[in-house]
Amino acid sequence: MGDKVLMKGNEAIAEAAIKAGCRYFFGYPITPQSELPAYLARKFPEVGGVFLQAESEVAAINMVYGAAGAGARVLTSSSSPGVSLKAEGISYMAGAELPAVIINIMRGGPGLGSIQPSQSDYFQATKGMAHGDFRLCVLAPSSVQEAVDLTMEAFEIADRYRNPVMIVGDGMIGQMMEPVEFKKEVDPEKLPQKEWATDGAKGREKNVITSLFLDPADLEKHNWKLKGKYDRMEENEVRYETYNLDDVDTVIVAYGTTARIAISAIELAAEEGIKVGLIRPISLYPFPYDIIKKTAADVKNFLAVEMSTGQMVEDVRLAVEGQKPVYFYGRPGGMVPSPEEIVEKVKKIGGGSR
Repeated sequence: MGDKVLMKGNEAIAEAAIKAGCRYFFGYPITPQSELPAYLARKFPEVGGVFLQAESEVAAINMVYGAAGAGARVLTSSSSPGVSLKAEGISYMAGAELPAVIINIMRGGPGLGSIQPSQSDYFQATKGMAHGDFRLCVLAPSSVQEAVDLTMEAFEIADRYRNPVMIVGDGMIGQMMEPVEFKKEVDPEKLPQKEWATDGAKGREKNVITSLFLDPADLEKHNWKLKGKYDRMEENEVRYETYNLDDVDTVIVAYGTTARIAISAIELAAEEGIKVGLIRPISLYPFPYDIIKKTAADVKNFLAVEMSTGQMVEDVRLAVEGQKPVYFYGRPGGMVPSPEEIVEKVKKIGGGSR
């Protein structure tokens, strides 16, 4: 630790999970995240971990449920259609209040789509993951180093709230190589005891883990309990970054790889005297509504830029609350926007200098 090493994103996330004290992985290969389980298949035997390639994504997420219920730090990873298959199990885990970390290295859809990078799973992650009243904390790194840091943090958040946490990165985050540093390491033997876990009831009352509440009054009470937990997330887990927000006309809102492209666009625009800034959501849920709303008073308009046909743009509009126009520029299906394209869109919406 302390030295930087050049690593592919998928492999760096896997190593970060090991450093976070995770010793259980259940998953199924799918492009563009397959290097992640392949790395753990090699490395887990060296640290006493359990790696199992399940027969399907459905099987994998239910194995995650079991390991989480026994109190283990557990990871699964997939890409877009694979996460769709895991959705029912994720809902069960949220209902049973089980912590786990889920990695989605997104690709173009819908259906099998392509294997190229995309951000078309925003709704899936933040709005419509599966059935029932539940939320996931959703984190979106924009670099391999941030993917490492957020993976480490995700296990802490999952345990803190007894809730699944999802990290979403497009295929470029998973496939590109960047220098990374692993800043700490957790000893899994020294993690706090989970008093609620089903790890043997000798000498104590048994613990029961379930998401089934047949009495509607009991289920309503449980749902309000979960809602209180999500309210605490919204108070404590909002994460974002701002760039060049002083005296600008247009604010781009973008996350992940697209935010990096947006910074290049901002620099190009500045050369032409066009004043543009950036708000980068790091937590997609809870979404950073307040900073966007606050910024709206001082700018002309907002531009949501995504590798999709427009999903996060809805949250940007909710945040702005009609104070200023909110525009959208997107490239779906695995296409990646260029800085020049973004600058052209800024010009079209009237983001010129004052």
